[in-house]
Amino acid sequence: MDRQRVILYGNSVVLAAIGASLERFPALELVSLAAPLPSATELRLLSPDVIFFDTGSAEANLNTLFALLQDCPDLLVVGANPENAQLHLWSSGRFDAVTSADLLRLIVYGPHV
Repeated sequence: MDRQRVILYGNSVVLAAIGASLERFPALELVSLAAPLPSATELRLLSPDVIFFDTGSAEANLNTLFALLQDCPDLLVVGANPENAQLHLWSSGRFDAVTSADLLRLIVYGPHV
């Protein structure tokens, strides 16, 4: 099985905690990106499977992330909101992730499992 490339975009404590939690999974390749976010074209070259960002961060560029979703049908974009402990998921495909275990399975194995 190929490793899933997970991009952690930003420098927030929330993203650091998510990254620390995901490090224990050998099926994941974690890539940290600091602001400013590269263009959609540059991000596409990184071949991400999942992009995490902090929705409360002023550096989050949703236009770039959503433009990337149009070109990458299997990409999962996850916005972590530290104020209300919610995760917001965006994808070109449709799937249901209702528990943290479902979300982890989605990140590790992709949306087609």
